[in-house]
Formats: sequence, structure tokens, C-alpha cells
Amino acid sequence: MEFTGAQILIKCLKEEGVEMIFGYPGGRVLQLYDEIYQSGMHHILTRHEQGAVHAADGYARVTGRPGVCVTTSGPGATNAVTGIANAYMDSVPLVVFTGQVHLAALGRDSFQEADISGITMPITKHSYILKDVNDVARIVKEAFYIATTGRPGPVLIDMPSDVLAASTKFEYPRMVNLRGYRVLHKVNLLQVNQAARMINQSKRPVLYTGGGVVTSAAEKELAALAEKVKIPVTNTLMGLGGFDGTSPLSLGMLGMHGTRYANYAVTNCDCLIAVGARFDDRVTGKIETFAPEASVIHIDIDPAEIGKNVRVNVPIVGDVRMVLQELIPRVDEVDDRSEWLGMIEEWKDAYPLSFDQGADSIKPQYVVEQIWEATKGEAIITTEVGQNQMWAALFYKFKKPRTMVTSGGLGTMGFGFPSAIGAQFGRPDSVVFAIAGDGSFQMNSQELATAVANKLPLNIAILNNGYLGMVRQWQELFWGRRYSHTDLRAVENFSPDFVKLAEAYGATGIRVERPDQVRPAIEKAIATPGPVLLDFVCDREENVYPMVPPGGSINDMLGGCD
Repeated sequence: MEFTGAQILIKCLKEEGVEMIFGYPGGRVLQLYDEIYQSGMHHILTRHEQGAVHAADGYARVTGRPGVCVTTSGPGATNAVTGIANAYMDSVPLVVFTGQVHLAALGRDSFQEADISGITMPITKHSYILKDVNDVARIVKEAFYIATTGRPGPVLIDMPSDVLAASTKFEYPRMVNLRGYRVLHKVNLLQVNQAARMINQSKRPVLYTGGGVVTSAAEKELAALAEKVKIPVTNTLMGLGGFDGTSPLSLGMLGMHGTRYANYAVTNCDCLIAVGARFDDRVTGKIETFAPEASVIHIDIDPAEIGKNVRVNVPIVGDVRMVLQELIPRVDEVDDRSEWLGMIEEWKDAYPLSFDQGADSIKPQYVVEQIWEATKGEAIITTEVGQNQMWAALFYKFKKPRTMVTSGGLGTMGFGFPSAIGAQFGRPDSVVFAIAGDGSFQMNSQELATAVANKLPLNIAILNNGYLGMVRQWQELFWGRRYSHTDLRAVENFSPDFVKLAEAYGATGIRVERPDQVRPAIEKAIATPGPVLLDFVCDREENVYPMVPPGGSINDMLGGCD
């Protein structure tokens, strides 16, 4: 019996255990959408292709399973590019299917033709063009394998319409054999032993942990190492939740907007153990002054990251969890590290995260803190980018992995809300809050229709200050308060009424203008079925502190102290 390429693709998705597809139909994928209709697969219609990719991204981040999305050709495919780049920068497993003109029309500037495999080559782990229906099953199998193994990332499959319509026999391959693509299943014990000796000899060690801890599900091993050797732990933005933020050993986030005590600890440590992190410029600041007294151990699945930005004394390439499992029994248990931990406690006491919440205007930090208290730190938080993102990272103490969903490497405005939709689908029993700025939210606010249509119990908290907040903060501090095109209220009623916008889509909208209204509004939102938009009218010129000035050293910060 023979099946069309579209039918084979659906069979492949079922073989891979795909439960949900996010997408937007169009002329070049009608064959596939007809099969989706007949297959009974759960398809989520977003209102923009970028929203589809971000939703698939959010789904992948909270479940650990690959996200799947479909677009049509041309503008449908190019609308997905930002989402693909975002997933690539943050190592998120996606498989993206794009429609394409039929094979004979390729390269002829045909209607809605775009070389999407070429466009996305630098921002995918791999990209395919289906040119033969007999290759469909093999390519889909390879795509899921590549997306989910090693350092995860997005894979794109471009589908000419005539290949979807062609027929052949179906047999799903059980094995993948890709020349030149190898997944490490062993750990170099010589290097692990070197790392253990270095840790055992250290007096002031710090664990610097990133998204690799979350990806490899190494949170238990990380906690065991930290507690055995009494090592304080600092997280990157992507690493939040990989270590319990309420632990006495937690330093919170480091870097440009990290805590003062995290940045001071890294600057003064004698051994820095980087676990699943890539020494991003927002973490290191001025590279020459980053961890100047430390010997560096770097554990990462991607060999290209080791030594890329900083000098490394002991490189260990491998899956984070596997490496930590080998490292833990080789390090000495430490009963007393009082001198080093005492110094850190002094910094914590001297420079706590704080804000002054008065009786009048709402401080955005207070909103985040109240969300944390109301949800007991158990919610899934997605964020937009900018001030709202940093306040969420600093004031919501993430206790578990896969509860912080944010755009790290690319810094994509418009990511948080559609990713929250994917997160809510992936974890339907969890409370989900999308923390947004009024600028970022407007980038993909049309996805309110998706949330309402699917009756998602999703909460959107807009920290509404009427500015493009982070850009305005930079203009205040470094550009003489010349607020060039960052004031969203420069023209009267220029910004929308977010409550009316929510209600127009059929969601619940609540405006919050006083501090005493904050907690009741949050609790009401959690108790309300369906999507709820909370418009928190916040202090307009509140800044995110601490802050390392651009090009500065991470121990030279603005703000964050009395």
C-alpha cells in the first residue's frame, strides 16, 4: 500500500510521539493540512507564524520534548525566522516544517517562493529540502534525532508541494546513521579527575551554571555537588531553576543585571566551575577582568564553546549530568567552608535585592514579588525582554527546572506571551504567568485570540510604564535622558487600553493602579477560568539595578546598594 508524502509525514510524527502541532495554513501546505484534519492530531492555530514557533518553543522548554510547527511557503516561512533564531540561540529542540513551491518552480521567483533552507542555514542545527517522497520518512527521523541530541536546536524541513502529493510505500527507519554527526556517550575520566583535584584544592570555589543543567536534567546532581563541597551557585538567565533559588547556597543570577553578591563572588573566587554555560558577554562583562583569580573548569556538551571566550584550565566535553555523576564521588566532602561562605553572607547582608514600595505608585519589583508569593514559587513564568525580564529573573526565586521560559541569547521582544501559550499546553495543570512590558506585549498581542479560542487559564501580567523600559534606562544613564522614540505615551492615548483589548478578544481584563490592589488582582486572575490580562500601571522611571555599564567589569556596578 502506498501513501502520499503528507500522509507519511503524519505517520512519522505519530512514530515520534508528537502530541501537538502549532501552525498556520497556506496554499503550499494544503495537502498536509488535509491530512492533519483527517488524522485527529492536535493542531493549535496561532494568529501569526512567529507566534507558532514561539509557542512550540515554550512547549519544548517546559516539557523537554521537541516542539513542532508548520508554516506555508514564502512569507509564512520567513515569518518563522525570528522564532527559529531564538530557539537556536537558546538550544531549544524544534522541528519546523515549511511549505515550498513545487520542485519544477524552484529558483524561478515563483509566487510565494523563498529559499528558506538557505535563509535559516546559520540559525538551525540542520535544514533539509524534500526532493523525493521516498526520503520523507528518513529525513523526518533524522530531523528529530538531530534536534534532540547533543546540544539541542531547531531543524527545518522544507516541503515542496508536489513531494507532499507524491506517493510511495511507508517504512519508518529504526536507526539513524549520520556521517560526521556523533553524540558523546562517554566522559573523559582523566579530565574529570583533574577537575576534582582542582576543586579539592580550592578555598573559594563558585559553581557558574547555565541552561545546560536544565537541558540535561542535571538539577539533582548539581545540588548534590554543591551541598557535598559547600560551593555557592550562581545561575545565568537560562540556568534559573536549575538550582533552588531559595537555597542558602544560591547567589541568584550573575552578570550585567546580576546580584552584587554573585558578581563579587565570581570576581573573588579561586576556582570557577562552569556547568552548561557559555560565558556570554552579558555574564562576563569586560572579559579581561572576569574571574581574574580563578582556575576555570568548563563542562559543556558543545566542544565549540570551550575556550571560545575565556581561558579554560580543565575542559570537559560531555553531557552535564553524566559528567557530574562522575565528578561527585571524586570530590572531597567539605564540612566547614565558613570563611568563604561567611564573606558571601556579608555581601548578601550588605547588598540585598531591594526596592522602596510606597503607598502610591506600583513598583514593578513588587508585582513580581507578589506573583512569587501568591504562586508559592511553583508557577511557570515566561517573560518578554527588557526590564520585565530582569525583574522576573531577580525577584521570582525559581526552585525547579523548566519553570523559567525566556529569550536569552537573541533577546526577542514578543516571545513571552506566545511561549506562555505553548507552556500552558505543555503543562496544562500548572499556573502560568507571562510577565510582559507594554512594548513587548504589543509585538504579538494578536495571540490573545489563540489563548481565548483554546480557553487557556493563562495569566498575563503587563508591567505598564509607558516606555520601552530598558532602552529608556540606557538613554537615561548614558544618553543624557534624551528619550528618543521610547516614550509610548508621548502622544495622548497612544498606547492601547489593554483591558479593552483583552475584552475585545474575549479575555478578562483587569487594570491595577494602586499597590493595595496588586495581590487581590493576582489571586483573582489565578482563580478565573480562561485568559486574564492584568494591566499593572507602574512607576514610569523605575530602573533595573544592579547594572554593569556596557564594557565594564562585573564587580563595578551601578545601583543595588543603599
